[in-house]
Amino acid sequence: MNAVEARHLTKAFGTRKAVDDVSFALPEGAFLSIFGPNGAGKTTLLRVLSTLARPSSGEASVAGIDLKEKPDEARAAIGMISHAPMLYPDLTAEENLLFYAQLYGVEDPQARVSELLEAVGLSHRRLDPVRTFSRGMTQRVSIARALVHDPRVVFLDEPYSGLDPHAADIFDQLIESARADREDRAFIMVSHDLAKGFSMCTHALVLARGRVVTYAPKEELDFDEFSQLYRDTVGMGVA
Repeated sequence: MNAVEARHLTKAFGTRKAVDDVSFALPEGAFLSIFGPNGAGKTTLLRVLSTLARPSSGEASVAGIDLKEKPDEARAAIGMISHAPMLYPDLTAEENLLFYAQLYGVEDPQARVSELLEAVGLSHRRLDPVRTFSRGMTQRVSIARALVHDPRVVFLDEPYSGLDPHAADIFDQLIESARADREDRAFIMVSHDLAKGFSMCTHALVLARGRVVTYAPKEELDFDEFSQLYRDTVGMGVA
């Protein structure tokens, strides 16, 4: 079974199609990096696939669950990490994670929260309000939040935005651990950093003007040729 499928997916805002007839299938356990310029439709595509926005037409499924027919069931299979941490700043790290664990109906939420705080190296700050955390620490809590219900698919929208190199290294290690923790877990990441995104992925997709320029497994792509394709079709604005 594929982790994520999109079939002729379109999202329009008035007459403008932010996502235009996008189709792809991502296998279980894969890591997809999505590239494209500002306005290419990357974040909109992620919002549709994560059930935060409804498509104008087309179909999509996550973990085999149709997003239109069973959006609530699909959300239970989805985790989201972005530059916005989606945390309550006045709550402690532990309180934030307990809230989300209970929201998702996690069995033994206290044990799960303790496990995740240990995994992200923040057990010693569990009782501190998130507003007192650095950007890197806040993003580590955000990873724990996204994984609290053991999702099948994790979406990452520019997750490295605002992270210093040390925090980015820690983030890399946590994502690698999350990949190893569950072999069928898939990731879809939006990135402006071609080299970084390409190094992490198993599959790559380029969007321009809402349409797919290319989609392929990384093993079929040469990075230099891929970079040139990116510059030619995206950097020059040619869809």
